[in-house]
Amino acid sequence: MRGSASGGPTDPQHRSRSLLKPHIGLPPVGDIFAGRYELVDPLGEGGAGVVWRAWDRKTSRYVAAKVLRQVDAASLLRFMREQSMRLEHPHVLAPTGWAGEDDKVLFTMPIIRGGSVSTLVNDFGPLPSALTAVLLDQLLAALEEIHAEGIVHRDVKPANLMLDATGRGMPRLWLGDFGIAAGDNAPRLTQGPFAMGTPGYVAPECLHQGWQPHAPADLYATGMCAVEMLTGTAPEAETHVLQAFSMAEREEPIPLELTRVVARLGQAVITERYQSASDARAALAATGLLRSQAAEEILQDIEIFDHIPDLPEGWDENGPASENPTRPRAVSTTRDLPAPSPQRPLSVPQLAVRDRTTDQGYVSYEPQSRDLNGARNTVAPQQSPAPRAPALNETRRKRAQGLAIAFILFGLGLLVLAAALFLGFS
Repeated sequence: MRGSASGGPTDPQHRSRSLLKPHIGLPPVGDIFAGRYELVDPLGEGGAGVVWRAWDRKTSRYVAAKVLRQVDAASLLRFMREQSMRLEHPHVLAPTGWAGEDDKVLFTMPIIRGGSVSTLVNDFGPLPSALTAVLLDQLLAALEEIHAEGIVHRDVKPANLMLDATGRGMPRLWLGDFGIAAGDNAPRLTQGPFAMGTPGYVAPECLHQGWQPHAPADLYATGMCAVEMLTGTAPEAETHVLQAFSMAEREEPIPLELTRVVARLGQAVITERYQSASDARAALAATGLLRSQAAEEILQDIEIFDHIPDLPEGWDENGPASENPTRPRAVSTTRDLPAPSPQRPLSVPQLAVRDRTTDQGYVSYEPQSRDLNGARNTVAPQQSPAPRAPALNETRRKRAQGLAIAFILFGLGLLVLAAALFLGFS
């Protein structure tokens, strides 16, 4: 039996044990970003920023909002401008909009409540073969879509595979975090031995100088995700699939047919790997593991539970329950969400995020926003008035006043010193 009766993955207290670290310079809890997104509570953090539950005052709904420094947001902004509006797929979680304020950028997306494949493996250990096959098929379906649009994800890993909180029902996977996605065969953004992605999931050819983004690299990472799902252990650099399977401690053997599919996905030699997600899906379907089964047979004793904490006091499903809802502390115990991989963008877009003359207005953009039912609403770039000035303006005003007073006192001190010297010599 996976998990434990107390303190295990189904224990509510087990869902909120990682401590959020304060990020210097990022907005405080309760701030209204770009005059529109009220930051309700932090849901998790990654290497470059914090993921918040935010109340969208324009659409009157909660969204997940990732706040990044502008220097860390360059690649994702480029992706949104060039690609994300073309993506609409039941297993692709692309940002739906962005807003800029000062040197910060906020990206919005739906709230996915079931954690990630990484948290699922951490909670339950090696996953059943049938469940792995279902999740693998959904991931390959997402890659089919983005590769058809000429997009290479470049950071496929279990932490970026989000799950709906389906409980004991049929699982649903979302491929998220397009922070370093690039066009197929686009020039690489780093030189030398450095590669975009996460060690253990990066295809071997990507570690050599002169490589370009290509779809088979995402398929190699997919194979490594399958290795982690089936063994319960994260892969190391250039993991050999058959060797990893031979060392795995599982309650059931891995079917030979599934082993063959995963081994070919994880081939170190690119020419021996599947060349398309469609080919890999066809091979996976031929294993028979995707035949119609009840969710209970697929999940066995696994439950994909809700990882999102309850709303803070003063908030309900319709937004603020009072004029002044209670603000939670900035440091909260929550489960970590996927961390974007470090990157060095080629260029940093400079956003005209505030009108310095009038001290009003913010830049926000929604290339393809979606309502709660998934329907698209095309929204043009807009200039939204701020309902109230952010706390950041007040801080700057006080700082400027303090500097002015300091300069005046310094000047008076110089005058007194000069007078004393003059009287002393006279």
